[in-house]
Amino acid sequence: MDSEKRRRYQTAMLSTYYPDTSFLDHLVMHDGTEQSQGSDILTLLHTGKVFIVNSRKRNGLILFKRYHAEFAGPGAAVGGDYDCDCHRALPIGNVSNQFLLTPESNEERQKAYLIRRQWIRLIKQITENPVPQQRVQKILDQFEQYFLPEIVADLPDVAFALLVGVLPQTVGTVRRFGNELDGRFNS
Repeated sequence: MDSEKRRRYQTAMLSTYYPDTSFLDHLVMHDGTEQSQGSDILTLLHTGKVFIVNSRKRNGLILFKRYHAEFAGPGAAVGGDYDCDCHRALPIGNVSNQFLLTPESNEERQKAYLIRRQWIRLIKQITENPVPQQRVQKILDQFEQYFLPEIVADLPDVAFALLVGVLPQTVGTVRRFGNELDGRFNS
């Protein structure tokens, strides 16, 4: 399949699942509120500067790219050339004025990149599971270990779906039925 046919196929498949492919334009939380702090953060990320997610607070950032999402937890580097393709940013946890910090040295920047890589590896390990429902359960478990359950419950299904490569409907099903699905999908 040549690249042009593949691109048309991917677009057709995406529009089958998401008829309105601008579904991230109005990211609505489970409690019905629309996410707004992310636009300020996105503006900062698009300046080309490198920032660090504050490691002294329980927070993180879900970065929405074209076909997937990435999680940058405390201490992780964000911005620069690495996140210039970011379309949306969803801050999680203790969002304050000091959510993103500027690295003060090359060593601090290097350490932040290593931490970002660790977060990427964690998500990669989760996505290697071939069973979609297990991937969802694992990412939910990881987030609930780190963030308050109320915070995780408020995050939209599409955020988790794009993190682990499943449909938002799969996330919704796992959230509704949780452990009841374990017997059906554990191998």
